[in-house]
Amino acid sequence: MPGEFNGNKTPYLSIIVPAFNEAERLPTTLEQISEFVNNRDFLTEVIVVDNASTDATKNIITAYHSRYPFIKYCLETTPGKGAAVRTGILAGQGDYLLICDADLAVPVEEIGKFLPPQLQDYDIAIGSRETEGAKRYGEPFYRHLMGRVFNVIVRILLLPGILDTQCGFKCFRRDTAHELFSVSNINGWSFDVEILYIARLRGYRILEMPVNWYYGEKSKVNPVRDTLSMFKEVLAIRKNWKTKHFN
Repeated sequence: MPGEFNGNKTPYLSIIVPAFNEAERLPTTLEQISEFVNNRDFLTEVIVVDNASTDATKNIITAYHSRYPFIKYCLETTPGKGAAVRTGILAGQGDYLLICDADLAVPVEEIGKFLPPQLQDYDIAIGSRETEGAKRYGEPFYRHLMGRVFNVIVRILLLPGILDTQCGFKCFRRDTAHELFSVSNINGWSFDVEILYIARLRGYRILEMPVNWYYGEKSKVNPVRDTLSMFKEVLAIRKNWKTKHFN
């Protein structure tokens, strides 16, 4: 099978899935990812990072590992999606490292758009819900509005020209990802902003790729609390830039 490991080969692709209390959604997600892996002719590893879940998330991941050895369990006890993604990225050994959310808001079939030849002339490809050709499905108006306000602030303060930093579907060349995440600090939801900002400072080439994106009714994002936290994180990133922390 294409996804099987013999212990000696380097995977072409690593798929990193951060998971906090995702016992309900993971079985469907891991079935879809496993089908994708088994229908491709390149070696893939799937790293599911348990962000100190209190439900049966660990049991589900380990059960799927027994069925599909390319699925790996990884634990991160520091709270926050950014911390979980960092752990998964630094553990990833693929030539390309792709982050996707546990709800597969961007369908797994979109992965092909983020690998060569599309990524051939870029270091990072990020899923975008705002570029031409992108489509959103089922998103409440207030969530879309809050996201757009946040993006305007990000563009003004840190990342002019990038229309969507927060879509949870991003692909990196391995060396690029390991370098960026090894110096990152943000453990919360704005880790994407920090990573892309450091990438800009260091001259990496970033491509926004339009995606089909489906709103999840059981989103882990708290619209008020997490948005305020994200604004604080953006200010922290800007402060680090002023003190040359990333240079």
